[in-house]
Amino acid sequence: KVLDASTLSFGTRVKWFAICFVAGIVCSILGTALLWLPKGIKLFAVFYTLGNIAALASTCFLMGPVKQLKAMFEPKRLIATVVMLLCLVLTLCAVFWWNKKGLAMLFCILQFLAMTWYSLSYIPFAR
Repeated sequence: KVLDASTLSFGTRVKWFAICFVAGIVCSILGTALLWLPKGIKLFAVFYTLGNIAALASTCFLMGPVKQLKAMFEPKRLIATVVMLLCLVLTLCAVFWWNKKGLAMLFCILQFLAMTWYSLSYIPFAR
């Protein structure tokens, strides 16, 4: 029952959705602002990736984690989900392990596109 969204009140679910969603936006904006500092690419990659994870996690409070995971891996979202998750990991790999700034930026752009594609999959006829 812990993983079921119905164990939380509607107000609590909406409140935590909003908190996570706003935190995601703040992280993304902060990352963009930090991009212009020396070594800012690392901060940008981390904050931008955390922002996308927080935004993605926000919907867990509305749907519940199990239902969210099932929805993410439905056939119509499978490619978008895999690309999105892969880009989240590859962004951090590019900036911390491979030390490739250009590649990190490419993966951030791909994160944005994959997250957009994923989000549009929830809107009928949007893709």
